[in-house]
Amino acid sequence: MTLETSPLDGKRLLLIIGGGIAAYKCLDLIRRLKEKGMSVRTILTRSGAEFVTPLSISGLSGEKVYTDLFSLTDEVEMGHIRLSREADLVLVAPATADMMAKMAAGLADNLATTALLATDKPVMIAPSMNSRMWEHAATRRNLQQLKEDGVHIIPPGSGELACGEEGTGRLAEVDDMIGAIEFFFKPSGPHEEPLAGKHILITAGPTYEAIDPVRYMANRSSGKQGYAIARALADLGAKVTLVSGPTNLAAPAGLQMIPVESAAEMLAACQNALPADVAICVAAVADWRVSNCAGQKIKKQDGALPALQLTENPDILKILSTDKVNRPELVIGFAAETENIAANAQAKLKRKGCDWIVANDVSTKDGPSVMGGDYNKVILFRGKDREDWALGHKDEIAKNLAQKIAEFYA
Repeated sequence: MTLETSPLDGKRLLLIIGGGIAAYKCLDLIRRLKEKGMSVRTILTRSGAEFVTPLSISGLSGEKVYTDLFSLTDEVEMGHIRLSREADLVLVAPATADMMAKMAAGLADNLATTALLATDKPVMIAPSMNSRMWEHAATRRNLQQLKEDGVHIIPPGSGELACGEEGTGRLAEVDDMIGAIEFFFKPSGPHEEPLAGKHILITAGPTYEAIDPVRYMANRSSGKQGYAIARALADLGAKVTLVSGPTNLAAPAGLQMIPVESAAEMLAACQNALPADVAICVAAVADWRVSNCAGQKIKKQDGALPALQLTENPDILKILSTDKVNRPELVIGFAAETENIAANAQAKLKRKGCDWIVANDVSTKDGPSVMGGDYNKVILFRGKDREDWALGHKDEIAKNLAQKIAEFYA
């Protein structure tokens, strides 16, 4: 019997360690990669050296650690050109927001960025930063530019961050980084994002239904869950069309954003975005609209109340689910409920004709409402299959759902 050889055996990695407390994970990463037969050379940035030392890295890698672009000894012994090209893969971990910005702009002001600009080998990054920095429009633009440049992304994790906040931005765990590197070197070829080539349509946020030119009916949806799902899907390589009602959120970079206000506008935008492989209806669409919307501001008249006539809005989820021409292969709905969560969601799944439904409790009986908050607790129904997910940050819920969709296509 022959033992299976690791895909990393004999491969060479140039590891660029950026700043951040998570740099300590790189020590374990080096040790475990060496165990799999991979050689690791390291560039340690000045900020990275605030968290790990050249001595500890060298002791684990068995290689000299390079730190200074203007070191005569380093340039004579190796040189940044050779250093950047005598590797099979370049990995930046942690990849800070600053490092990503410099990479996207093509700056070369230190040994790490100079080596990255000089390399002719594949580059992979493992981002790590505060969640608000990760979600910032500038970071999303830089991420999209790096993707277009062919850089492979190891998505950050979610949870408690070093700053004490919670959200997405944690450096990926060592197992995840090793898994991404092994996947890259599998004989089947280089890493491909699992949802590359898939077009996914997603709705998010509330709808505003006009009463007159000044007033409208709406709901408490913030759009956070829908936007998080859109980002998670884009991170897995999908082409994402996000149809969003009015929110206070920045438009995510790297995907097509279509702003709308009313349910009718949202339906039209969704139908115009078809065909799509997947449709995910996260938006909290108003059930009713005012059929006698006033053309001018309604004035008070001696205490008399205006008579508002309501009519049903189009059922976007049902319309997409029953489309006989352009029905997406996978249609997923969301069920925001305040009681009998599971039963109401299962009934909605059958009534709407969708494939999956995600049920969440938006009541306030156990604390702050999910609508407008940062956390969610959901039940995923896929036909008769039921999965109860633990309470988690909306970013984590989004990543879980995106992974389920990736598994559907796998």
